[in-house]
Amino acid sequence: MKIFLFLLFILIGLGAWFVSIYNKLIHQIEAIRNNKKQIDIQLDRRYKVFESLINVVKKYMDYEKTTLKEVVALRSQAQKAAASGDESGRINAENAISKIAGGINLVFEQYPDLKADKNALQLQEEIVSTENKLAFSKQAYNDSIETYNATKRSFFESFIVRMCSDKLNETFVYWSLPEGKVEEQEAYTVKL
Repeated sequence: MKIFLFLLFILIGLGAWFVSIYNKLIHQIEAIRNNKKQIDIQLDRRYKVFESLINVVKKYMDYEKTTLKEVVALRSQAQKAAASGDESGRINAENAISKIAGGINLVFEQYPDLKADKNALQLQEEIVSTENKLAFSKQAYNDSIETYNATKRSFFESFIVRMCSDKLNETFVYWSLPEGKVEEQEAYTVKL
């Protein structure tokens, strides 16, 4: 009887251990998916801000014609890539839009009237803010992938992943930050 209770206790302990590891990995997968949704929110926001900015600056310059065409083409390319499951194609298209966003400040310098327009300045700030939020969202996404990958390769967790590979063995594509944004983050200092 004691042996039976001892074995039952061990089985219950192993079951609880299995469930806790399984739940931890599922939680990490869901965190990655949530972080990806946050990136999507910032990408949609950026596109809407671009549209608003281009409408404001139409009276000032011809630049917006090519910019709008490029942004619309890249946005369409990103959406097609996302629909087909080509995550790296989507990332490349969205990063190209980020490069365009980075060049907006230089264009503003060429048009003094545009620099004085309050709506244009506000939208310019929105683009910078959105790009910063997008960079933080990408970093959170990449960090959550790192955590998940480290956990699923851990000694005991790897057994559970192999046993439930259809649910727990996910592969995620990293979002790369544009080189300029990486340099900006590395060079960041607090000014007192």
